[in-house]
Amino acid sequence: MSKRIDLSDSRLIDRPMGSVRRMPIKFENVGITVRDLDATIAFFTDLGLTVAARATVSGEWADTAVGLDGNHAHIAILQTPDGQGRLELFEYIHPDAIEPEPVRPNEIGMHRVAFSVDDIDEALAIAARHGCHPLRGVATYEDVYKLTYLRGPSGILVMFAEDLTKS
Repeated sequence: MSKRIDLSDSRLIDRPMGSVRRMPIKFENVGITVRDLDATIAFFTDLGLTVAARATVSGEWADTAVGLDGNHAHIAILQTPDGQGRLELFEYIHPDAIEPEPVRPNEIGMHRVAFSVDDIDEALAIAARHGCHPLRGVATYEDVYKLTYLRGPSGILVMFAEDLTKS
């Protein structure tokens, strides 16, 4: 029988690293290139995120940072209500965005953005208004979580998880 992992257990992240000094590090954001910035903003703001900033970026500094010549993009930074997570969305003007095949959950690399939600049915109703539906359905994991994956705008894989242990 497999043992359930408690991801909130601080021992998983506060483990001593021997004599190796750890540098201070903080998670900043997840960057996602999108086809339509406004449609993607509408999807995530309907779910409860807020727009923290919008800008257009270009110039030598942007070329150097991103590694693309002639980099020119509209960006938006979205913030979760608890202030703990941010998405940075990019709509490229130049060079043209490259349309990949839709990523599948078992492909190596970054492939989904996950959100804890209070009511998965409400989150799915909001997603449905944007034409986004579960890939297969909603699963229940050991009466602890209800969860599902769906394709959001620009094919972004989004996971919703509702903690069933909260009253």
